[in-house]
Amino acid sequence: MSLAIAGTKPKLSLVQIINMSVGFFGIQFAFGLQNANVSRIFQTLGAEIEKIPILWIAAPLTGLIIQPIIGHMSDKTWLGKLGRRRPYFMTGAIFASLALFVFPGVKALWMAAVMLWILDASINISMEPFRAFVGDMLPDSQRTTGFAAQSFFIGVGAVISSLLPEILTKMGVQNVAAAGVIPDSVRISFIIGAVVYMLAITYTVVTTREYSPEEMKSFGDIDEKDSTITIKTAAGVFRSKGFLWFITGAVLVAVLFFYNRSASRPLEKELYVLTGGIAFYGFLQLIASFMAGRQLKNGFLEVMDDLNFLPDTMKKLAVVQFFSWFALFAMWIYTTAALSQHIAGTTDTTSKAYNDMGNWVGVLFAFYNGFAALFAFLLPVMAKKYSRPRTHMIALIAGGLGLISFYFFKNENLLIISMAGIGLAWCSILAMPYSMLTKALPANKMGVYMGIFNFFIVIPQILAATLLGIFTTRFFHGNAIFTIVLGGCSMIIAAILTLRIKDK
Repeated sequence: MSLAIAGTKPKLSLVQIINMSVGFFGIQFAFGLQNANVSRIFQTLGAEIEKIPILWIAAPLTGLIIQPIIGHMSDKTWLGKLGRRRPYFMTGAIFASLALFVFPGVKALWMAAVMLWILDASINISMEPFRAFVGDMLPDSQRTTGFAAQSFFIGVGAVISSLLPEILTKMGVQNVAAAGVIPDSVRISFIIGAVVYMLAITYTVVTTREYSPEEMKSFGDIDEKDSTITIKTAAGVFRSKGFLWFITGAVLVAVLFFYNRSASRPLEKELYVLTGGIAFYGFLQLIASFMAGRQLKNGFLEVMDDLNFLPDTMKKLAVVQFFSWFALFAMWIYTTAALSQHIAGTTDTTSKAYNDMGNWVGVLFAFYNGFAALFAFLLPVMAKKYSRPRTHMIALIAGGLGLISFYFFKNENLLIISMAGIGLAWCSILAMPYSMLTKALPANKMGVYMGIFNFFIVIPQILAATLLGIFTTRFFHGNAIFTIVLGGCSMIIAAILTLRIKDK
């Protein structure tokens, strides 16, 4: 790493940017296995199609809590040679690798749900500080390149991980098993994923040195005031917001409860998660009011205070993220079921047709991630020519059309065309919002604000788990292909909303 002129954060070489991004190869290797295979595992263990979304919900609920905590802690951490963000990379890698080893060996549906929770939480511990890592290490002029490099490794990692079950099947590994048993092709893929995750994270930790607190001060990123917790929200404001959220959530829970007691066709129980979450957020605001009123100062109160003072750019990007990720979760949760029904004409998880389509979904996911890796080289060029918001809008439109096209393509090979649009959107979602956001954030709160920003990845995941099952069964009569189309419409809405963002 080159020495910095006082007050100036130096540019890093391409090799240094690559070194600090390799860890994302392992992270996405795990995510790729998870996204392409977990719904298949759930169905194999006996989950009904309308119950699949709720089985995903423990993971995002945990992420909602973990991400701002890890972000806040990593902002305040300095462990000598290990640095600020890297201790969290390693901690997440250890637990995620263990989860990947255990996951495909589970015998019961509840065990699979627990393992998804542990795996997703562990990945979040590694991943959340990686976004702030780019802000720490790179000047603004290189941040689009830094996030694009992450997108490249995300794409490559996901390509290989998504293809693994198909590759192993071609090598003679069994892809079909008895009812309630995970096929060997999936089980071995997860074990390989555990090893890859650990090696990739270790490589980044060993090859990248973080700037010390003294160096960060010389860049103007932190100053002496950073060690002082300042709470700007008055106790009364916390209290009024808390009562509003809590009462609203409690009333909705009560309405849902009494409606379900008398209705001939009760609403899905997943709605309790949504309504209860509203009440719980109000409860957290009331706790913050209690602490602020007694002039207590701690990390929890600081995070709650930060929620009330989000930068304007972050607020606008958050809405775009919400609709973008709602679309992605619709795709990840329902693609296997949708294509098995719409193209293969089966819902039998023990049939060859279903499992062949499950493998093909892995191949399709590999294609969109492969396209994303290629588009990573194009994004910085497009951003320079059209601006970052316009580049993101173009990419999201392409992704939305790609999802909608699932309905019109009855030949599974034609879906590769759809994957090109989805790949461009995926690449941009992983890079452009963060590139725009880091410029709008105070450096001493980069981690905690990145954690809060990830709420708008987690919240649509919770909504997807809560609502998509309802849409699929009540409105689409079990036809999951229409759930994919709904996701495409959501992504196009996200594209339209980018028009509100200015690239400062």
